[in-house]
Amino acid sequence: MNTLTHVSDEGAPSMVDVGGKAVTARSAVAESRVRLPPAVARALAAAGFATAKGPVFHTAIIAGTMAAKRTHELIPFCHPLGLDRCKIHIEADGDDVIIRCEVAVQHRTGVEMEALTGASVAALTVYDMCKALSHDIVIDGTRLLHKRGGKSDFGADDAG
Repeated sequence: MNTLTHVSDEGAPSMVDVGGKAVTARSAVAESRVRLPPAVARALAAAGFATAKGPVFHTAIIAGTMAAKRTHELIPFCHPLGLDRCKIHIEADGDDVIIRCEVAVQHRTGVEMEALTGASVAALTVYDMCKALSHDIVIDGTRLLHKRGGKSDFGADDAG
């Protein structure tokens, strides 16, 4: 039977105790997609993926990395983790911007939330950098592609 991990036996919200778990290599990859209106995608490509605010992809990589490192400050029951690696890949694919955040750590708990947070904040940063061109920008498809380590592995596809 599936049970919620962040709920105590009494039904109260509770942080998971990872003290007894073994430290192992853990990694996760998450993806988010920013759908730009065709005119915005063309203008952005023509400008070398920069706006008046600066280089869009570089800024999104910095923001996503900062967010992944601070996930525990944003998501109430996430443990603070000293990440070993956070790599954000951003590419234009037609009118879409595809963002992948890869995170790794040696710890007692996984890094799925850090990968999802990094991808999400990078996507929000692309939106922020491009919103002067249009507010008709859609962020969607945020998902965990895979995770490794801990008691189970997960793979939404064979990515990464």
